[in-house]
Amino acid sequence: MKGAYLLVLKNESAGELPVGKRIFYFKEGFYIYCGSAMNNLEKRVKRHFSDNKKLRWNIDFITVKMMPESAILIPSEMKIECRISGIVGRYFEAVKGFGASDCRCVTHLYHSTLHPGVKLREILTESGFDFFRVKEEGLK
Repeated sequence: MKGAYLLVLKNESAGELPVGKRIFYFKEGFYIYCGSAMNNLEKRVKRHFSDNKKLRWNIDFITVKMMPESAILIPSEMKIECRISGIVGRYFEAVKGFGASDCRCVTHLYHSTLHPGVKLREILTESGFDFFRVKEEGLK
């Protein structure tokens, strides 16, 4: 399966965290990461739930501190990650400069003080996307 995904993470303590060569400050609350996988969507998302991985992408550095709690998979033959990030950015606070080095987006990471699950499903439905929510045990 190909497509995009939204990874929901919970941060239980505020603080600075090095991400590659930069340092970001993360508030308590929830984070939503917009990503894509045009080869194997389930495998990419499952990797984010793993504690045992090489730190390769920006998101890897924060999944060491903030364990993902769920993901929303959005199957698509086209690259729609940036489009989805733009939609999510209308409703949640942007973490500027995170995870968008290969595109023109301001970010692919957003913060919410409240759990974003219901709102994410609502905005994806209103935007006409087919999707499904998974937890780690739901991934192959």
